[in-house]
Amino acid sequence: MSSEMTEKCGVFGIFNHPKAADLTYYGLHALQHRGQESAGIVVSDGKSFKHHHGMGLVAQVFTRDILNGLSGNMAIGHVRYSTTGMSLLQNAQPLVFKYSEGDLAVAHNGNLVNAGFERNILQQQGSIFQTTTDTEIIAHLIARSKKKLFGEAAPDVLKKIDGSFALLIMTEKQMLIALDRNGLRPLSLGKIGDAIVAASETCALKAVDAKFWRDVEPGEWLLVDEQGVKTGRFAAKENLSLCSFEFVYFARPDSVIQGRSVLSIRKELGQILAKEHPTEADVVVAVPDSSVPAAIGFAQQSGIPYEMGLIKNPYAGRSFIEPTQELRELAVRLKLSAVQEILEGKKVVLVDDSIVRGTTSKRIVQLIRQAGAKEVHVRISSPMVRNPCFYGIDMPTKEELFANVHEHEQAMGKAIGADSLAFLSTEGLLEAVKVDMAETSSRCIACFSGAYPTKLYLE
Repeated sequence: MSSEMTEKCGVFGIFNHPKAADLTYYGLHALQHRGQESAGIVVSDGKSFKHHHGMGLVAQVFTRDILNGLSGNMAIGHVRYSTTGMSLLQNAQPLVFKYSEGDLAVAHNGNLVNAGFERNILQQQGSIFQTTTDTEIIAHLIARSKKKLFGEAAPDVLKKIDGSFALLIMTEKQMLIALDRNGLRPLSLGKIGDAIVAASETCALKAVDAKFWRDVEPGEWLLVDEQGVKTGRFAAKENLSLCSFEFVYFARPDSVIQGRSVLSIRKELGQILAKEHPTEADVVVAVPDSSVPAAIGFAQQSGIPYEMGLIKNPYAGRSFIEPTQELRELAVRLKLSAVQEILEGKKVVLVDDSIVRGTTSKRIVQLIRQAGAKEVHVRISSPMVRNPCFYGIDMPTKEELFANVHEHEQAMGKAIGADSLAFLSTEGLLEAVKVDMAETSSRCIACFSGAYPTKLYLE
C-alpha cells in the first residue's frame, strides 16, 4: 500500500470459555494487521473486571504472567491504530469505566461521524472525558441513559450514534455485540462448543478454532449472557455500505467477508485490471505483501509471468516516523529490496493496491530502475483515491491526495517516474467486490467517488 493509509482497529470477544484471556490474545494476534499502536484485553469472572493494555504489538503488550492474571470466562480485546484520538496509552482500548450500574468496557472499530456533536452536548451536561477518542462517548451515553438496565440502555444508545462501528461492550455478566446501520465495518460470529465468539475478521475465528456461525447484520445488536443470546435491531437496514477497501487492502487475505473470499476477490481485481489496462512486459511484480494476490491475478490474465522482484523485510520499522527525508528514503530501502536478477533488463509491470500521497510509489519505482529495469509500468488494483474517509481510515486531506495534485494519469505516472500508470475503474472494482448483480450499491466507495453513505456532521 502506497504511503500510510491505515485501518483504525480490530475487535475480538468471547463469552463462556474458561480460557477467555488466552483465546482473546490469539484472536488479537490474528487481527494485528488492523492496528499496531496498542493492544488491550478486559476479562470478567462474573463479579469484577481484570484488564491490561499497553502500547505496541500484541506480543509486546502481553506476557504469560500477565495472561495468567486475567482469569475469567468472558473477555473483549482490541488492537488500535488511531484515527480519532491521539496515539496515547489513555486511548488504548478496551476503555474501562465505572458507573452507577457497575463496570463497563468498550471496544470499538470504526469512527463516529457525530462524535463532536454528541461530545459537546455531553460536556454541557457535565460529563468529564478522560480520553480524546470518540469511543468514550458511547460509555457516557450509556451511563446517562434513562434506561438503567444495561440490556436496555446499550441498544437504546446505538440509535444516537452514527458513522461506522463494530462494537463489543461488556459488563461483569453481559456482552453486547453490534454493527452500525450501514455495515461499514466487518464483524463475524463464531462458536466453540457453547462459547460465543465475535471478531472483526474470520481469520481470528480460525486462529482460535471457532466454527463460523454468521455475520452480524447492519443495524443489529446481540446481547449475550447466561440466559443465551438475545437479538434485536436499533435501525432498519439502510444504504448497506461495507468498506470496499476491506477487500482491496485492509482485511487479511485468508478472511471471508459476507461470504466472499478476500484472496479470490484480490486476484479478480488483478484480472480485471489486466483486461482494462494491458501492456507489453516481461514480468509482473507486486508491492509486498498486500498486492501479491492482485499481481498474481494480473499475471494469470495477461500471460506475463509473476516473479518476486521485491522482497519485504518483516522487521523494518515504519518509514514515516523517521525525522528527515534522507532517513525516510533509507528506511524504504530497509523495508523493500529489489531482486536484480529478476528485474535487470526487463519491462516490468508493478502492481500495487492503491496510491495515496505517491511518495512511496516514487521510491519503489526508483528501486526497480536502480535494479536495472528497462521499463516500469505501474498498475493499481483500485480506483484513484480522491476523497478523505470519515469512517475509520487514516487518510490525508483531499488536497494532499496524489490523485488531486495531478490532472491526469499521464502526469501522475511522470511524477512517480513510471513509463505508464493506470488505475482500476470503479466499475471494475464493483464487479469484483459485489455480492450479486443487485448488490453493487452495498459497498462504500466514498474515497473514490465522494458519495458518502451517511451524514458527515462536518464542523
